[in-house]
Amino acid sequence: MVIKEIQEFIEVRHKIRAYLCYIFSRNIQNFLPQITEEQINSGFDNLEHEIVHYDAMYILDKNGLQVSNNRSGNKDFIVGDGIDRSTRAYYYQAVKERRCFLSDPYPSSLTGELCVTISLPLYNEKKELQYVACVDISLKEVSKIVNPSAFEGVFGKFTRLVYTFFAAALFVVAAVLFFMAIRSLFFVHFVEMDVSEMFEATILLTLALAIFDLVKAIAEGEILGTHSQSQGSSTMVRFIASIIIALAIEALMLVFKFAIIEPEHIVYAVYLIIGVAVLMVSLSVYMYILKKVHE
Repeated sequence: MVIKEIQEFIEVRHKIRAYLCYIFSRNIQNFLPQITEEQINSGFDNLEHEIVHYDAMYILDKNGLQVSNNRSGNKDFIVGDGIDRSTRAYYYQAVKERRCFLSDPYPSSLTGELCVTISLPLYNEKKELQYVACVDISLKEVSKIVNPSAFEGVFGKFTRLVYTFFAAALFVVAAVLFFMAIRSLFFVHFVEMDVSEMFEATILLTLALAIFDLVKAIAEGEILGTHSQSQGSSTMVRFIASIIIALAIEALMLVFKFAIIEPEHIVYAVYLIIGVAVLMVSLSVYMYILKKVHE
């Protein structure tokens, strides 16, 4: 689920940064005549009531050296005094931009899991850098900041479970279609099979492939969360294209059938071919609009 969490973070990063920077600036005063560690720690006291589940809070001096051990609810995390963090992005980017900064996800040295760091450079009234206040938050907890409702978490699990059942059922359908196509080709009367039966087997295989593509899209997008919206759109295009191919094969089969047996009914095959052409044009328009939206 790590990939899904990273994708969710990317999508709502601006909201997370806006919220965290707001509560940072509200609880830790900046541009005061004098900035002290006691003032920053007092601000951390207030932040603990708003960011309940954090990994660590700590203070860096103007050179990027940690001035004391971490503040943390886990006693194993109360370390770090004197560590040089001047090469970390959450230090030099915050100093460079001279404003609150939210880092990219990175492996935490405390937990080994992905986390982000929100950092705020603190200046005196002369706009001279004094300290950088930092808070490490796990990537999982960051997602909960944006979607804090427990109901949403339960509903999300229920939704994934429902999608799992539907994906499994569709996979069974695809497997049955595949088996029927293979049986008609190799296990019934392959030598005596006529052209129409081969067309029918081809249609079954095409539909099985289309449904399998749909199962793959559901599994990756809704269950595992391992692909983006553009990839999901690409899968949907492949699915619709497979349906169009199946209909085109059916239309071709009807042309041969009616031309040989019932020529007066060949108009129905023509209607089906026209329908396939309309679907192809519609798919082209859809792909064009999708491309413009992505651009």
